[in-house]
Amino acid sequence: MKRSRFSEEAIIRILGEAGSGKTVKEICAEHNISTQTLYNWKRKYGDMDVNEARRLRVLKDENALLKRIVADQTMQIDILKEVNSEKVVSVKAN
Repeated sequence: MKRSRFSEEAIIRILGEAGSGKTVKEICAEHNISTQTLYNWKRKYGDMDVNEARRLRVLKDENALLKRIVADQTMQIDILKEVNSEKVVSVKAN
């Protein structure tokens, strides 16, 4: 995944500038971003503050970890099922 050159905190600060009365063109020129990027950030971060953005990042990291754990457990279960089915077949053959 492409890494942004702006952190969540910086994005929220830039969005705060948008709410302070500066025009969108001025903000985009100052930070060298496109207007579409600014509107995407607005849609994604809305009126979050820095603490909420940090909490969101922590929750996303935790969710990714849990997904990896579930995937690993599922793979282990599938392997055990396959090994068990092979043992049953070999026992019946004898």
